[in-house]
Amino acid sequence: MPSIRLLPPELINQIAAGEVIERPSSVVKELVENSLDAGARRIDVDIEAGGARLIRVRDDGVGIGVDELPLAVASHATSKIGSFDDLEHVASMGFRGEALASVSSVSRFALVSRAHGNDAAFRIEVDGGTLRSARPAQHPQGTSVEVRDLFYNVPARRKFMRAERTEFAHIDDLLKSLALARSEVEFRLSHNGKPVRIWKAARDEHAELQRVAEVLGEDFPAQSLHIDHAMAGLRLSGWVGLPTASRAQADAQYFYVNGRLVRDRIVAHAVRQAYADVLFHGRHAVFVLHLQLDPSGVDVNVHPAKHEVRFREQRLVHDFLFRTLHEVLAQTRAGQNILSVADARASLDVAYAVSAPVAGAWSGSFDQSRLNLGVRDAPLADYAALLGESGSTQQSFQSPMAAKEEGETPPLGFAIAQLKSIFVLAENAQGLVLVDMHAAHERITYERLKSARVSSNLRSQMLLVPLSIAVSAKEAAAAEEHADALAEWGLELSRSGPSTIVVRRIPALLEGADVAQLSRDVLSELAQHGSSRRLQEVENELLSTMACHGSVRAGRRLTIPEMNALLRDMEATERSGQCNHGRPTWVQLNLAELDKLFMRGR
Repeated sequence: MPSIRLLPPELINQIAAGEVIERPSSVVKELVENSLDAGARRIDVDIEAGGARLIRVRDDGVGIGVDELPLAVASHATSKIGSFDDLEHVASMGFRGEALASVSSVSRFALVSRAHGNDAAFRIEVDGGTLRSARPAQHPQGTSVEVRDLFYNVPARRKFMRAERTEFAHIDDLLKSLALARSEVEFRLSHNGKPVRIWKAARDEHAELQRVAEVLGEDFPAQSLHIDHAMAGLRLSGWVGLPTASRAQADAQYFYVNGRLVRDRIVAHAVRQAYADVLFHGRHAVFVLHLQLDPSGVDVNVHPAKHEVRFREQRLVHDFLFRTLHEVLAQTRAGQNILSVADARASLDVAYAVSAPVAGAWSGSFDQSRLNLGVRDAPLADYAALLGESGSTQQSFQSPMAAKEEGETPPLGFAIAQLKSIFVLAENAQGLVLVDMHAAHERITYERLKSARVSSNLRSQMLLVPLSIAVSAKEAAAAEEHADALAEWGLELSRSGPSTIVVRRIPALLEGADVAQLSRDVLSELAQHGSSRRLQEVENELLSTMACHGSVRAGRRLTIPEMNALLRDMEATERSGQCNHGRPTWVQLNLAELDKLFMRGR
């Protein structure tokens, strides 16, 4: 074993670069974050050969004085923190003071800057860790950083770089995430001398939504809900996609904590639970969410690349995120998001605030007797009428839209026909509405079963023979700590040893379930997140099955009054835009889209 010795500064910086600088996009991240901390309002990023040959980041921030230029590339030198108290309240993107030192140790590095109020700019160069003296240069107020020949002196790292297209794609994705985080800043990206992206600074909510549409697609505004909710020192704002706007991959999920893009298991678990009742199996939600809280409530110094954070009040954050998203999704009803995709592209001003009435939502009343259809006063009050034999649907009636008065049309309009005993066709103010009658009725029945369960006391039953289960010590402690909460759900657990629990009582609704596996799942979530919805999820799965079997089936002929009653219940039922399995229950085709199908001009 060699003797202990101090490492040379160059090797220290290269080791740090191995932790922070994974690929060219890592360099772009560090440089752009420095520009944001410097108060830049415009940032230009020029890339050559996917970043292997050149990375140049230019900003119009406050700049760096000539006396501070050598310190800018020194290890652990920074203007962003000065004491441990500052580290406990980090409000800047960077704070370690090692990014420029690490980057300059594995590249041919140059920095040009002109500080605010100075008449001249100065340039310094670092070649493989060797700093050269500052000399005058020409540059407007702000800073430019050039990184050439990345990893030229670390051949092993350079061999792991991917193709030019792949590396640039990572840089492009990074700039998208930063553009969503700081909508007030203008970003420009070019590759090999050709402009690729220009994100103009957003001055209002309309422009901010337009930037979101540029990143997530033109269809996203029409398929999203706007959130802005604050409670207990936490504020959540941004846009969440409707369940029908989900994706096969989790590649359109942007979550920011105090402006910093993070990947956090607490956040991921809360979002997944919020969408559990409406998202199709195997699909992933789309969202751009900003969580703001006191900097002392989050530790950002837990990952070298600052990708992860640690919340001091993890359970509070988890419950706040879940409840906020769950309530937002619960308030969606069929007919609310009435604008079609074509309408949204024509005007991006379609953000739906949680606290404000939804565009297109119907709050009026109408006299159904005027339609001469014999609709019951309480729509679908007796679901047996849908499940039993129905009369003939061959009725003579006037077009509902012709009989309506101005402003009286409900969001989903009035039924006009049934197609193949599967779909309900309705006419509303925008055009044609198609409804999957089984999916829609299934959601209505499911929500009513859940309401009935909540309104009545949960019944539980004793096990004939108490069940002993081996668990981890952490899970056994969770069973002991949360015994009262579990009892409210009808699950009675008691700790019988360091890593053993005994199940004595279970909810009556879950008779026949795998008690051991259910208990382990519940305790695992309690131990990890401090809360669990596993019992409720299992019960919901059972209620969903009951709703599926108790709903009107495809092939069942409905009368016009029954169809209208179904439409009215859809408008009044939470989450009625999707069935229990996450499939859409209705589709809107406006007149412009119908005209396009027949190549009509208006």
